[in-house]
Amino acid sequence: MIRNVAVFCSSSNGLRSSYRDAAEQLGSALAALNIGIIYGGANVGLMKAVAESSLSAGGTVVGVIPEVLVDLEVAHHGITELHVTSTMHTRKALIGEKADAFIALPGGFGTLEELFEVLAWHTLKLHAKPILLLNINGFYNQLLAFLDHCVAEGMLKQNNREIILIADTIEEALIKLQLGLPSTNLSVLKLD
Repeated sequence: MIRNVAVFCSSSNGLRSSYRDAAEQLGSALAALNIGIIYGGANVGLMKAVAESSLSAGGTVVGVIPEVLVDLEVAHHGITELHVTSTMHTRKALIGEKADAFIALPGGFGTLEELFEVLAWHTLKLHAKPILLLNINGFYNQLLAFLDHCVAEGMLKQNNREIILIADTIEEALIKLQLGLPSTNLSVLKLD
């Protein structure tokens, strides 16, 4: 059963408003399903959008941020819980421990690093939690093509490539993660 989802995303809003819209929709949709969010603890960018939208919808939001980023990323002190860790490694370990599933929204190095670490952990059988890429506006198309190239070149096993669930919309993500509502009832989440 999925009670908490780790959301990996950017501390920037990006150039398209659709990225922020997706972060806000995801936060409120998870709150509507009574699913908590575990995230990087920042009060900026898509990280802030997903946290604030969940909180506004009555959700639970747990942030995990290393000391070095508290000032740099402006830690969000208005969330349900904020854990300050000594290192990035302990941050990721705590997020991984608290999460029952992982969703990656658009992001840069940090998002990709977090995503690939949980994928590597999965291939090593350190966990069997679902991992989903939210491919808003095809943001991850080139990354997915590269992973297919890795398979074609014998650097990545096809069964490991298939670990990543891919969704283009919030509704599709909720269905793929089997988060409690049949597709006919997703309209209650007001995702338009």
